[in-house]
Amino acid sequence: MKRLPLLVLPLVLGACARPVTGDAPSAPPAAVESAAPRPALEAYRWQLRDARDARGRRLEALFADPARPLRLDFGAGRIAVANACNRIGGAYRLDRDRLRIERLQSTLMACADPKLGALDREIAGRLEAAPRFALAGGEPPTLTLTTPAGETLRFQGEATPETRYGGPGDTVFLEVAAQRQPCPHPLIRDMQCLRVRELQHDAQGLRRGAGEWAPLYQEIEGYAHQPGVRNVLRVKRYRVPDPPADAPDVAYVLDLVVESEIER
Repeated sequence: MKRLPLLVLPLVLGACARPVTGDAPSAPPAAVESAAPRPALEAYRWQLRDARDARGRRLEALFADPARPLRLDFGAGRIAVANACNRIGGAYRLDRDRLRIERLQSTLMACADPKLGALDREIAGRLEAAPRFALAGGEPPTLTLTTPAGETLRFQGEATPETRYGGPGDTVFLEVAAQRQPCPHPLIRDMQCLRVRELQHDAQGLRRGAGEWAPLYQEIEGYAHQPGVRNVLRVKRYRVPDPPADAPDVAYVLDLVVESEIER
């Protein structure tokens, strides 16, 4: 069996502050936190739909993988960038009409595709430039970031699981077997289910037990199972309010792939 380790190494992407020489100017007024838009930002996941420079030309460098557009996630005063080469994130605040990020950090993994590898730098530089932001309602809502260079990045909002299910979910760890199994269902012929068991951990994060293997009569949102690969997943489990008849009353949403192993 071949293990696929998950490596996470910190890398600071933010630039260092320049030293002050000569007579320093008086300190600027304290920044005003724009609290009103924060709940709206954090209620959605923002997927990049369009990006143009000041002359209206498409910023192709931000669309390295058309199948996986860049996505911004906001939560608890932090911003995360998904679908770049690495996982990128940092603290943010809203200063009137500007998005200000103290410092971005990233995992340090090499990408075989040079365009994807450069994507980290392309998006990080624009986010760290304190772009102006504008929120527009509607279904779906839109978020527009305008950089000091006049570039315009437009994102489309998708409700987070917390928004869709009406509250925070429980964090659980599921081990997913390498192969699906037949699972009889009165409405679905020849149904094949994921085979899972829940893992228990102590306060230090060490595994201390596992439940019984059982078929999961639903999919895990955000997880694409690859036959022959066993995975340990960290997922969020949400209660589904008023589920339809014969539908599950809980939903599972992928948070992190903790461990993968190819079974031969």
